[in-house]
This record gives sequence, C-alpha cells and structure tokens, in this order.
Amino acid sequence: MAETTEKRVVISADKVELAESVAKRFVSRVATQVANNKIVHICLTGGSMGGAVLAAAAKDPRITDIEWGGVHFWFGDERFVPRDSDDRNEKQAREALLDQLVLPDENIHAVAASDGSLDLDAAATAYAAELAQYAPADRGENGPWPEFDICFLGVGPDGHIASLFPDRPEIQVTDRAVVPVRDSPKPPPDRVTLTRPVINTSKRVWMVLAGADKASALGLALAGASYVSVPAAGAKGRRRTVLFVDEAAADQVPPQLIDQEY
Repeated sequence: MAETTEKRVVISADKVELAESVAKRFVSRVATQVANNKIVHICLTGGSMGGAVLAAAAKDPRITDIEWGGVHFWFGDERFVPRDSDDRNEKQAREALLDQLVLPDENIHAVAASDGSLDLDAAATAYAAELAQYAPADRGENGPWPEFDICFLGVGPDGHIASLFPDRPEIQVTDRAVVPVRDSPKPPPDRVTLTRPVINTSKRVWMVLAGADKASALGLALAGASYVSVPAAGAKGRRRTVLFVDEAAADQVPPQLIDQEY
C-alpha cells in the first residue's frame, strides 16, 4: 500500500496484542533507519498505552542489535511535577525502555521538572530552545524543531492529545513550538506541551488508544470533527497517520478506513 496522509486504522484484539503490534513496528522502523545511517527523532507519549508499547519494545530481542547512539527521544508533553514523581512521562519511559538502551544521556530530551531551577513558563521556553538546536539545516517549511520520524500520541476520552485539550487556547497556538498549560482539565494541573505545528511536521503520527471509553473520540476524529473541539482530529503525519486501536475502541470505525495491510 502506498504511503498516504489519510488517516488509517489498524485494529488489534486487545490491549496486550495492541502494545505488542505497535512495539514491533516501532523497533522495525528504528532498526531500518539506523541501518541506513539516519539520525532518528522519536516523540513519546505517556499514559497506560504509551508505557505498554515501550515495555513491549523492551522485550524485543532486536533492540540489542540497534545502534541507539543516533536515536533521540523527545516527549509530546510532560507533567510539571518533581523529577521522581510517578506522574512524569519521562520516568515512565525510562523505566519501561529507555534505561535499558545503550545511548548517550543527551539523547533523552526531557522537560524540566518542578523541583529544578525553572518555573513552568521557563521550562516551556527551554524545551523550545532545545528542539530548535536539532532543527534540520534546511528546514523548508518546518519550524525550529526536528522532524520526528514517529510521533506517538495517546488519545483521551475527550479527544485530547499530548496536553492539548478541547476548546482551550493551547490547541490553537501556531507561532510557538512549546507552551505551558495551567489548570489542565486532567490532573496534574501544570504541564508543558508541544503544539500542533510540531506534531504535524512529523513524518508519521501514530495514535495508540484502547478501551470502549475511547470509541467516541476515535469516531469523531475519523469523522473530521473540528480539531479545536477534538484535538485528535487535527493530528496528522506528513507521510502516515495511523490509529492503532483495540477492538473495544474500534466500535465506530467505518470499514473503509480499516487498514489490514499496514
């Protein structure tokens, strides 16, 4: 099947099979890019499925054969909490996979924590500056940030992605790479998030969602709802936009959007 920016849906039987399926594709993609001497930028997500995918990847025997020195990991959003808090996406990612990989510490690009020297606004500014350091020399239409080979996104029951929540100002920001989020409708209240332009510069956007409570959001995203009210509807990769889901979440998926080949 030719690559397309049209949203496609890949369905797994349950959460375990879903995590293993996405992890296998993730490891394969990284292995191929590294073998071709490419520098690879991956944007990670938090949540139960984000962690499950990384944990499944950690069990893939191929990860010991990959030269991870050319792979950089970023975060689509982060909770502004202390460094050792279980709420931090960075901590989850490290425990699930990153700490098991042989890669330089500087290849893990973490958002500042609340117990560091930066406040929330400064943490967002600093992360934008770090992204800018890895922007391609010939950016073309890109902004000052790297082009993610894969941008993982979770999707909330309300349709939020990263920490871009429905009908809030952050989802409409286009002139910055990173913004602070205060009074988040989902705790913890203070967060840092990438904006839509950064997400949508990614080559591939992979949304991973499971459970019957996600079926409505998935249906709205596929039906072309306004990204302002359903942020997941506005997430798209330049080459691929794939929604990896379990059967429980796929209740409202039109048959013509199901991709049996990807």
